[in-house]
Amino acid sequence: MADHIQTIVTKLPGLESVAEVWETADRRLALGDAAFLADLGIALAGAYGSDAGRMWQYRSVFDHLLRQLAVTPGAGHVAEALRLVSSAETADRRLDRYVASLLASSHPAEELAVAFTGHASEELRACLVHELVLRGTDVTESPGIAGWATSPHWRYHPLAWLPLRLSDVEGQPGLPSYSAHGSSHSMPYGPRANRETQAETGAQIPSAEETTTEAAAKGIGTAVANWAEESNGRIEARVFDLAGPLAAGSARSLLLELGLECLKGTGRKTAFTVAGCPPDEAWGVLFAAASSGGAYNSGARGAYGRLAAWQSLAGLSGTAENCPAEEVEARARDCAWYSFGADTKWFECVAWDIGLASVSPDRRLAVLAATDTD
Repeated sequence: MADHIQTIVTKLPGLESVAEVWETADRRLALGDAAFLADLGIALAGAYGSDAGRMWQYRSVFDHLLRQLAVTPGAGHVAEALRLVSSAETADRRLDRYVASLLASSHPAEELAVAFTGHASEELRACLVHELVLRGTDVTESPGIAGWATSPHWRYHPLAWLPLRLSDVEGQPGLPSYSAHGSSHSMPYGPRANRETQAETGAQIPSAEETTTEAAAKGIGTAVANWAEESNGRIEARVFDLAGPLAAGSARSLLLELGLECLKGTGRKTAFTVAGCPPDEAWGVLFAAASSGGAYNSGARGAYGRLAAWQSLAGLSGTAENCPAEEVEARARDCAWYSFGADTKWFECVAWDIGLASVSPDRRLAVLAATDTD
């Protein structure tokens, strides 16, 4: 087997197609030799991992090996997937996030308990806990997982802030489905998504004073930061203090008066819609943007996507920093929420467009707009 693996490793850079390597791996897996895939992946990473950015053959084969191990049912496949990504040649935090998503989408909790006793980094374990939570698993009652998940030893990890059960505002998060050859996920946003537009009442709108700070804008935009940092996206995140209450049906007029970059050029011939939305819908949009990414990236995956969605929800609702999730949710439910979209030059109107606004009881208006394109 070692000679066969070495032959593949040696020939890989010169291949014009890696289909034959895929087929070899698939045959070995079908014969019950999951270890071959892990051994091959580790050998390839040792030889070409540092050159992965330029070598498409390596990226394609490694991802295929990992996906096959991670999505094929059976505890033995889980163990080999963990061995592959826990080797010194492959260790990487972003890979841990990806693997946790793959495993949680394809295996029951009892098969994943091995990650908390055998080969797995602490980062992978933390991500796996919250990938399972997102899928409705009670990790506090899962044998082999509960001890690690409820231990105080990881209380300083960023994900430790998240609750170990889904909150009401999270509902049933839209999660990706994986196969050996690809993945799919829902996109709860886009140009002029189907919404019931809010009717204008003609009520007088209050004056607004901008109070945006760098910290506030960063917090509000956490969920969509990856669109700008890793793709072609742009973000507008701003905060205003209103001089008076916002009358029902006047959100559209108020948004037009704020001088938002995303709404410049809005006129009679420009489609501009505003609709009320519950905080649950807002969280779902934020989670999808954070976890699945924009046009040219894959996002933060489930665990860190969940954290980013909560951070943006806190920023939009004006919750004090470091408050527990229960307080963020309570504050969010006290706010009035709106979704909006416009056919302006700012919005790309392709598939990745977000417009959210919230008005808190203390008359704080927060706005988040984001757009991306391929």
